[in-house]
Amino acid sequence: MSSVLYDTPGPRAKRRNVLFSVVFFVLLALLLWWVWQTMDEKNQLTWALWKPFTQSQAWTTYLLPGLADTLKAAALAMVIALPLGAFFGIARLSDHRWVRGTAGTVVEFFRSIPVLLLMLFANELYVRSSGISSDERPLYAVVTGLVLYNASVLAEIVRAGILSLPKGQSEAAMAVGLRKGQTMTSVLLPQAVTAMLPAIVSQLVVIVKDTALGGVMLGFTELLNARQTLAAVYANVIPSFIVVAIIYIVLNFLLTSFASWLERRLRRSKKGTGVVLGEDNVEVNPAAVQGGFGAGAGGSI
Repeated sequence: MSSVLYDTPGPRAKRRNVLFSVVFFVLLALLLWWVWQTMDEKNQLTWALWKPFTQSQAWTTYLLPGLADTLKAAALAMVIALPLGAFFGIARLSDHRWVRGTAGTVVEFFRSIPVLLLMLFANELYVRSSGISSDERPLYAVVTGLVLYNASVLAEIVRAGILSLPKGQSEAAMAVGLRKGQTMTSVLLPQAVTAMLPAIVSQLVVIVKDTALGGVMLGFTELLNARQTLAAVYANVIPSFIVVAIIYIVLNFLLTSFASWLERRLRRSKKGTGVVLGEDNVEVNPAAVQGGFGAGAGGSI
């Protein structure tokens, strides 16, 4: 099947694609074999290094508490950053210049600063001007840095999603007498959510991975930091990295799978039923109709 952006490949293109696929899988197999051989030569495949992961102590003492802290920080950052990003994204579309300018300044400022630097600044701020205990301070600093950076990125995603909708949606809403706030909440945002969902989920995956920055620089006991302690106890650095990488892959795969399911569900729910409404089923706004007739009568055809 052909489309505007894709033409059905012919016989030569199909043979070329098959050849490229075969070459890719052969190279991938050679790479995996080389990695396996290298790890075997360095004695990284011995059972003694992998045995701790078959015991409950390595999980209950190190990995699962670290994973719980990772999910806790990521969940708090998501819950705060999503509405905050939506607020600033909508504010950047305001008709008032001071609202639009203030929101744009905040978004551009925090989007330009690395998230690690925001975490470090937040940690120093909490040290000097708050009574937060040293045990809880890394969590507060990590969540603060993630919220400030990702809310600014999500604000741009929301703004772009709303602007991607056809202009006729806003015009139709105004034609039936909706105010701009009603148009935004009832017409534009519900439609833009489906278009924004892939980009939002990608940013949520970034939030989960960026929690590791707090473990590296602030001593936050997230998953990667817990892996370091586990590797020091069992002397299995490479196996611990591999296991933690698999945990991150599974976690982010579940997140993206849920988002894909939610996107399909939203698209199905927004499809029309195909039912044609009669005059008795349509509610007409008399003020809007009168205003429309008045405008038509006063203007020229």
